[in-house]
Amino acid sequence: MGVEMIEVVVSKLGIDPGTKTTFDEILVLARLFRAALQHLGVIGLPKVSGKRGVQIWVPIEASYSFEQTRDWVEQLSRAVGQMVPELVSWEWSKRDRLGRARLDFTQNAINRTLVAPYAVRPSPGAPVSAPITWDELDDPDLAPDRWTITSLAARLEAVGDLFAPAVTEAQKLPAL
Repeated sequence: MGVEMIEVVVSKLGIDPGTKTTFDEILVLARLFRAALQHLGVIGLPKVSGKRGVQIWVPIEASYSFEQTRDWVEQLSRAVGQMVPELVSWEWSKRDRLGRARLDFTQNAINRTLVAPYAVRPSPGAPVSAPITWDELDDPDLAPDRWTITSLAARLEAVGDLFAPAVTEAQKLPAL
């Protein structure tokens, strides 16, 4: 009894903290993405980065072109950013962002590196980039580096593989 594998492409919505961005501000942005995706009826898979941020991965049908996927993610990111412009900068360089977060839709590219789910980060304590539930965005104990290489096994035992829908839930991208 295995998981049926279908052809799925996963697109990433990144919330890249600026130098002055608090984790509470990152959570505000993540909750806005949660609301937008729920409104659109789209499954999103949030995860903490293991460092400072949150990422949301969206499994989609493999029928879309790279440009269609990237345009959709950019439109959604810009709509979320318009809700709280005081928290967001569209500048690439952290130096030019005035401390604000960047909603990074540009990671959806062939030549970009991504922090994979369950990846151990090269930081003290060996934090892990861990998938979370949407409800965990409201957990006061949530931190981007909450799970480590030593605590992840217990988490997986408790909640299972929250990233599994990335390989089983191909979705159409609704119009924005």
